[in-house]
Amino acid sequence: MAVPGVSATQITDWLKDDYGLGKGHGAAIVATLRERPASDERIAKIFSGAKARWRPTYERIISELEEAGAVGLAPTDTYISLLKGTKKFAIVAATADRLDVGIKLIGAETTARFESSGSWNSMVTHRVRIAEAANVDAELFTWLRRAYVSR
Repeated sequence: MAVPGVSATQITDWLKDDYGLGKGHGAAIVATLRERPASDERIAKIFSGAKARWRPTYERIISELEEAGAVGLAPTDTYISLLKGTKKFAIVAATADRLDVGIKLIGAETTARFESSGSWNSMVTHRVRIAEAANVDAELFTWLRRAYVSR
């Protein structure tokens, strides 16, 4: 919880003086403890405005995956990590025009649709671009389930 009048610099200086931590480590602790929006708020923000049309598609993906087991959600400001326990197996990111699904399947062959993630996101190995809700199909769920099971 933020304390009025106490800056991040004051906290990192205190961590340095009392515990010998460097500036970077102190800043990491401050960032970890800083108040962040709740997961539901972050997900709502990701699917706000022109991206709102993708929320039902995202919810369908999560619902289907939960048939295989518990799926943890770890939203950031720009995408949502999908987790099996603490292991990330996929991510979902929305733009106004499409929903991108990143999948972590090391060693899996690419196809025209199941492309390499390249520089898009280094946390996953493959990327599927969803231009319309109908593109969320059995093929996509096969890849996602393979990634889930492999974690």
